[in-house]
Amino acid sequence: MGDIRLNNRVDQGQTKIKNVPIAVTPEGFWCCPSPVVFQKSLIKNQNPLNKTKPSSPPPPPPKTSVQKKAVPVAVTVTERRGSTHASSRLVISDDQQCSIDSERVSAGTSLAGERVSSRPKIETMPRKVAIEFGEPGTCDMKVVLLGKQGFSVKLSVHRDVLIEKSSFFSEKLSEQSDLSCLQVGDCEDVEIYVETVGLMYCKEMKQRLMKQNVSRILRILKVAEFLGFSSCIQSCLEYLEAVPWVGDEEEEKVVSTVLQLQGEGIGVNPVLKRVSSDISNVPKDTLSLIIELVLKSNEEKGRREMKSIVLKLLRENNSLPSYARSNDICNDMIYRSCRSCVDSLLSLFKQVAEPSFAEKPSNERDSVVKHIALEADNISWLLDILIDKQAADEFALIWANQHELASLHAKLPIVSRYHVSCISGRLYVGIGRGELLPSKETRQLLLQTWLQPLMNDYNWLQHGCRSFDRKLVEEGIGRTILTLPLEDQQSILLSWVGSFLKTGDSCPNLQRAFEVWWRRTFIRPYIENQGNVVSDCSMASKKDE
Repeated sequence: MGDIRLNNRVDQGQTKIKNVPIAVTPEGFWCCPSPVVFQKSLIKNQNPLNKTKPSSPPPPPPKTSVQKKAVPVAVTVTERRGSTHASSRLVISDDQQCSIDSERVSAGTSLAGERVSSRPKIETMPRKVAIEFGEPGTCDMKVVLLGKQGFSVKLSVHRDVLIEKSSFFSEKLSEQSDLSCLQVGDCEDVEIYVETVGLMYCKEMKQRLMKQNVSRILRILKVAEFLGFSSCIQSCLEYLEAVPWVGDEEEEKVVSTVLQLQGEGIGVNPVLKRVSSDISNVPKDTLSLIIELVLKSNEEKGRREMKSIVLKLLRENNSLPSYARSNDICNDMIYRSCRSCVDSLLSLFKQVAEPSFAEKPSNERDSVVKHIALEADNISWLLDILIDKQAADEFALIWANQHELASLHAKLPIVSRYHVSCISGRLYVGIGRGELLPSKETRQLLLQTWLQPLMNDYNWLQHGCRSFDRKLVEEGIGRTILTLPLEDQQSILLSWVGSFLKTGDSCPNLQRAFEVWWRRTFIRPYIENQGNVVSDCSMASKKDE
């Protein structure tokens, strides 16, 4: 909001009058069914085409009626003819009437209808709206709001109300006690200024604000803050604290607006408590609790959906710039959960590997097998979280060192153990994609410990595990092998050839990796030798010369 002018003089101009549906309640609240007065006026000002319409006979004068809950207020819309020296400053006289009887309204409407065809372009005509607050005829000063494109509103108000409700008006009026007109220029949101002034006359402000949406409340809050209308600010904050915020965009608008108020010393903590907390370590402790609840859940559907939701939200957090992420969400807690799940899995494997396990009742055996699948699924989920956080290198080392678990793997029935091979497959895929970068020793140990168990379960994985992607896993294993020194590639791939020739499709198809190793071993050295031969021949020819 820009300049403020104080006027006591009057500029007379030729006017045209028409009715606008605005009324004042007994409380003095300005009611408009919609922002039609302001919006239509601005639209007409922006419309470059002004088509001539045939004149029509004026409508009969409206019948006056008495309402119990609202007092009709005549609104004057003034169109002032422009001149070559016209400026954006608009002045409205103090003695201009705000209430107009029905006869003058009818005459004005008729006059406007007769001059439609000959009137100048509407872009050159500033628009004026006059509104009276409180009991008709009791106002003792004017406030003129100048908006964009020459649009202005003259408010007939009461000095004592403005001084009581607004620190802005109180300061301005205290400077000159005899002011009869206060002009405010460059109002960005004239409609909301009018509504905010109307709220100064309202006793039940909360009920009035309940009819508005969040976006409009934020506009009112901005104007109320400028005017120093503290009771309105408080009512707006109470509204924002209680009403739901729909969507991220609306929440961001509310938070940014409220934070500006906080910077000016206005108490906004009740509103901000919806998006922040005073308790220390909330993100870390809360995430730890959520992960623990998910890991211990036995309900398949709820567990699956919560894993998906948490993983999605953590990915959103990882996509933020480093300065915007929560530093409390650390990897130590996730790794503690990983170690706990791996230890539980080892304990279950030992239990199943005991000779007496086969003699237990079937329901107990099924419970243990189900628990193994649950722990393996937990580890896979935690591994996905670590990969998204680019922090899975340590887990690759933990898994590669599970020699006891790998040795027990061969002693368990395949239906009880194949879930574990999914973890190894996910690590190979991650290394093949560059999602984790473990050391050469870790990659060697990972293949040495877990490739053979995965090959033993491969046939079952293809047919008994719906989430298993054969091509993806084969590509990951092959790429992991090709990251090793050439001698290690040869050792692993020659062992694979023996297994592939025996089992066929029941073994991972690593032909692409085999072809790359072949070219590295046999073709490239031959090319290098060719280069050496050519080099030797050229040197010999030079000697002969």
